[in-house]
Amino acid sequence: MKKSVQLFILLSFWVLYPVLAQTSYPILPKPLQLVPKEGTFILPPNPVIAVASTDPVLRRLAEALANKIGSVTGKDTKVFAGNFRVKDGINFVTTKDDKLGDEGYFLEITPKRIIITAEQPKGFFYGIQSLLQLMPAEIYGVERAENIKWSIPCCLIEDRPRYAYRGLMLDAARYFYPVSFIKKYIDLIALHKMNTFHWHLTDDQGWRIEIKKYPKLTEIGAQRRQTMLGHYSDQKYDGKPYGGFYTQDEIREVVKYAQERFVTVIPEIEMPGHALAALAAYPEYGNNPDKIYQVGTKWGVHEDVFAPKEETFRFLEGILAEVLDLFPSQYIHIGGDECPKKQWAESRFCQELIKKEGLKDEHELQSYFIRRIDKFITSKGRKMIGWDEILEGGLSPNATVMSWQGIEGGVAAAKQRHDAIMTPGNFCYLDHYQADAKTQPIAIGGFTPLEESYLYEPTPSNLTPDEVKHIIGVQGNVWTEYMPTSEYVEYMTFPRACALAEVGWTAKNGKNIDDFKKRLDVHKKRLDHLNVNYFEAPINHKFTYRWPLKK
Repeated sequence: MKKSVQLFILLSFWVLYPVLAQTSYPILPKPLQLVPKEGTFILPPNPVIAVASTDPVLRRLAEALANKIGSVTGKDTKVFAGNFRVKDGINFVTTKDDKLGDEGYFLEITPKRIIITAEQPKGFFYGIQSLLQLMPAEIYGVERAENIKWSIPCCLIEDRPRYAYRGLMLDAARYFYPVSFIKKYIDLIALHKMNTFHWHLTDDQGWRIEIKKYPKLTEIGAQRRQTMLGHYSDQKYDGKPYGGFYTQDEIREVVKYAQERFVTVIPEIEMPGHALAALAAYPEYGNNPDKIYQVGTKWGVHEDVFAPKEETFRFLEGILAEVLDLFPSQYIHIGGDECPKKQWAESRFCQELIKKEGLKDEHELQSYFIRRIDKFITSKGRKMIGWDEILEGGLSPNATVMSWQGIEGGVAAAKQRHDAIMTPGNFCYLDHYQADAKTQPIAIGGFTPLEESYLYEPTPSNLTPDEVKHIIGVQGNVWTEYMPTSEYVEYMTFPRACALAEVGWTAKNGKNIDDFKKRLDVHKKRLDHLNVNYFEAPINHKFTYRWPLKK
């Protein structure tokens, strides 16, 4: 009888374990391994965080955690650094366990103490994110919540990311967003254990980065006469000037803010296409220098592109020199997408250049253009990223490909032993509708529900083991032609970005859509406290969209 009871209890545990894991351990993205343990850690009246190191970065992380705990719980939380541990507190312990890598961590929670173990500060940072997610959701608020029982379920976690590159892009060229929102966006990237903020700063409809050497880029290129209303097919405009740009001081401020959260900021400076805003400021670098260019007011692709002249390359190198000084990121994104070849085909200069360089056609001329830029970026010790059109006419020697037109660009890059970041539109474009268009504010089109983003598998099945190594990560893209406010950006980005965060972090065999949705239900409470206007959030009614719902 006793054995039967024990067997029943054991079987009951295994049946209930998935439910317990979802409700008691709602960590997002899901850790590599999580072993539930009996009991809870009760936050003491005066918590102590002990850092077994003199590393100033770890001290800063511990103090940030202490400030968060103290400000919300009302408990006086202290930080001590040195070669010791504390009972009834939180311990940071450095290890030389190579399998954790730069971003991995162990998290052990017992009724008596908490231990975060990692090899590098990034690992401690992500361990802290998981610890916070095991606390009541109120920990993410700004108001004091002293009446809550601050208990943390016991467990043992071993965790590290699947992919090295886990990104989220924001297009700030179509609409300009204040620095305060850019910081909030970075906070949300870090919360979800993503590590890259791809900042799209220039396009036909606006130039958003101050370049000291070429002041007209912002004096002229940052302002457009008017903006489209409704869908592109409506061909309606608001008749109101629109503009804005980030000063170099603001950019440095954002980069520093991101670095403190272990987020790399990658700038995108578009070329050779999507250049209309730049040409409005400096028409001499276009294919029709006598033309009067104006910053784009229509969405979509424009025929006006940079001319592949020596003067143009000097102009772009001057811009990139300042960009490189502002952004310490290894990667610099140069766009390279959607470059019409019509003006090159009609240009006597371009046709003579094609013959002179022994190029086959305008596609190889684009490759020539990209190679020139790649050479400059490489000479500065950096690496170039471009959208998958940079494959046209031959891939530049040191380029990394961002595959958006499906997976084919990533496959082609990997087979050529080039790194690739997977961001195919039908899974990773967060400007698509996420529900029935009849019930939603206006969007560019398409349909990418939460489930589709979550079920995306970034590593193509038709690659060899050596080729697979070149698929370095995944990214969600937020193009903003139809997102005039930061609230609108949040509405379109979340929770689909939560799904892509798990795609980038969690092992393939650890993913489960039903499990994810249950953890997401808890996670939404955290987003509520962070005042994030996610899709179906309680605060959706608190703001108005620029356009009414589509009839």
